[in-house]
Amino acid sequence: MADPLLTVRDFSVVYDTDPPVAAVKNVDLQLHRGEILGLAGESGCGKTTLAYGIQRLLRAPAVITGGSVTFHDAQDGDIDVSALGAEQMRRFRWDRVSMVFQGAMNALNPVATIGSQLEDVFEVHRPRMSRRERRAAVAELLEIVRVGAQRSRSFPHELSGGMRQRVMIAMALALRPQLMVMDEPTTALDVLVQREILRQISQLREEFGFSVIFITHDLPLLLEISDRIAIMREGEIVEIDTAERIWNAPQDEYTRTLLASFPRLTGERGVVVR
Repeated sequence: MADPLLTVRDFSVVYDTDPPVAAVKNVDLQLHRGEILGLAGESGCGKTTLAYGIQRLLRAPAVITGGSVTFHDAQDGDIDVSALGAEQMRRFRWDRVSMVFQGAMNALNPVATIGSQLEDVFEVHRPRMSRRERRAAVAELLEIVRVGAQRSRSFPHELSGGMRQRVMIAMALALRPQLMVMDEPTTALDVLVQREILRQISQLREEFGFSVIFITHDLPLLLEISDRIAIMREGEIVEIDTAERIWNAPQDEYTRTLLASFPRLTGERGVVVR
C-alpha cells in the first residue's frame, strides 16, 4: 500500500446553534498517495463539512471541537494543519490541497474571460511568473483538461456546463497539488458528460499522481472510480473498505441499505402497490 498523504484523527465539528448540532463525530481517516477515496452518504450526513474542516474552510457557526489533521508532505515532512497561521494556510491551500467546490462550474466570474480567471491563480500564488509565463501555463492547463487553449478568450456563458467544470478542474490542478478534494463535481451534468469528466479525473490522477477525495451521495459512481470508499452516516464513518469489498461484502447495515436504494438494470421488476 502507498505511503499516507493525509491522516485525520478523532476529528469533530459542531454547529454552534440552539441546540448545538454535531455534524462530524470523532472521524478517523487516512488517505494514501495516488489514491481516489470516495466519501459517500445521504445529504446532510457531514461529508462536505468534513472536507471543509480538513482544509479549515468552515465558517461560523461551525466550530472544530477536537481532533487533528496531519498532511504528510513529500518534501517538507509532516504538517500539522491546525497549527498553521493564516498566511501559511493560504499558501497550503492550492499549493498542496485544492478543491473543486459543489456547483463550482457556476462560480466563474461571468464578466471575465476564462484565461484571465486562470491567470489570477498564478498571479496570486506565483507572483514571480511573467505575464508570458502565466499565459503559457493557462494554455497548457486548458489543453490538459481538453477545453483547448483557444478558449482562454471565451467568457463562461460561451461554454457548456461540462466545459466550465473542466475549467474548474484546471484551476484546481494549476499549482500541481498533492491532493484534490472534489465535492459533487458532476452534479447537474448529464450522464454522458459525467462519464467524460470521471474518465478525465482518473486519467489526470494517473498522469500527475495526486490523490483525490471524491464526495458524492452517488454510491454506484464511487464504486466505479474509487480505490476505497468511506460511508458516512450522521457525522460518523460507519464503514471504510475497498470499492470491491463494499460492493461484494458490505459489513454495515447502512451500507447495504444505500446499495439497495439504487435501481438495478437487470433482474425482476418490482411491483408498485397503490
